[in-house]
Amino acid sequence: MKILSIDPGFERMGVAILEQARGAAKPCVLYSICVRTNPKDAFHVRLKALGDALQKILGEHKPEALAIEKLFFATNQRNALSVAEARGVAVYEAAQHGLSLFEYTPIQIKVAVTGYGHATKKQIILMTQNLAEFKDTEKNLRGKTRSDDEFDAIAIGLTHLAYSRPFLKK
Repeated sequence: MKILSIDPGFERMGVAILEQARGAAKPCVLYSICVRTNPKDAFHVRLKALGDALQKILGEHKPEALAIEKLFFATNQRNALSVAEARGVAVYEAAQHGLSLFEYTPIQIKVAVTGYGHATKKQIILMTQNLAEFKDTEKNLRGKTRSDDEFDAIAIGLTHLAYSRPFLKK
């Protein structure tokens, strides 16, 4: 099973492609990136940039499903609305490519990856590094410095694989 996992964001969107091969001890991170938009660009141009980046990733990796974080609305409504629109772009692009959609709350992600619903960012990063294999390609993903957004995307993918394990035994 190959999945696209996304930590939605407007300025920065974490994106990862994970694969769980039958019989493999750990899921493999095939690709990860933090897609950044230019703060000088108009809102619609930034949304298009996110969509274009996702189209390219979907075309190259051909995942079967999208795992994405459910939005948690905090006090900053303006930021939350921008993130919601960016999330909408991601869901739309996934639907255009026929992907199944799976959504997880921040607490579900923390529990699946660390076993603790109030885990810190540092704990999530550490456990993500322990739970996944990182494919060693010419891009040297193993030694690559990743952003917090990429680790969050990887954690979302790990959450989906943990929740969908019964389906892997078919």
